[in-house]
Amino acid sequence: MTDAVPSEGGRPPAPPEESAVLTEEDGAVLIITINRPEARNAVNGDVARGIAAAVEELDSRKDLSIGILTGAGGTFCSGMDLKGFLTGDNPIVEGRGFAGITERPAAKPLIAAVEGYALAGGCEVALACDMIVAARDAQFGLPEPKRGLVAGAGGLLRLPNRIPYHIAMEIALTGEKYPAERMAELGFVNRLTESGGALAAAKELALQVAENAPLALAATKKVIVESADWSSAEAWKKQQEIIMPVFASKDAQEGPAAFAEKRKPNWKGE
Repeated sequence: MTDAVPSEGGRPPAPPEESAVLTEEDGAVLIITINRPEARNAVNGDVARGIAAAVEELDSRKDLSIGILTGAGGTFCSGMDLKGFLTGDNPIVEGRGFAGITERPAAKPLIAAVEGYALAGGCEVALACDMIVAARDAQFGLPEPKRGLVAGAGGLLRLPNRIPYHIAMEIALTGEKYPAERMAELGFVNRLTESGGALAAAKELALQVAENAPLALAATKKVIVESADWSSAEAWKKQQEIIMPVFASKDAQEGPAAFAEKRKPNWKGE
């Protein structure tokens, strides 16, 4: 153990301030962690900008296929930092929305790994992800009406598309917390884990997804997401516009070649 080098005035230097959002790579998986455990990972401007930057990195890099969004300290996200909001700290990123993700989510697949609370804006952030892995004791909810507010970051828009209408109404209008086990019964949560196991289970799922070609994954997500707004007359045409570049890619040549040669494909994302 070495002594700290004194700063000017004889005082040891202050430790570097840790980022509000951390990123870590595991092969083709980018793990994005909201890092404000002392505030239950409430979203302030730093968190919003950090998530937006991480999502931009995920989408722009050919060697990354999928992301995981989680929270430090046993909590996913407790929503907007109300104290920060009252002092003018803006948790919205222009073009991406609340938390840098709710209006324009990642183009590539994204898994929410949820421990503890995913409430208010935190629940809306989870809804902006494509899959949810949660600990059994995690809780979800949209408590905004209890505070005289409205869930305006996508919760009211996405929730009725994920679970039955009447249950979505109950969750949104009561503002109560709902356990992960109940949300799994409703199809809101993909996989349940024991407490503390959400990130590990999300990694397992992400690595399974990441075995597939990244261009095919992004196109598959795009068709599923955007087709909700397509008429039956235009659906096939729009689908072709998205998927045909994939069929013309180098990865589309690599996949059949690897199958024929009985080896693991070497995806390039091009």
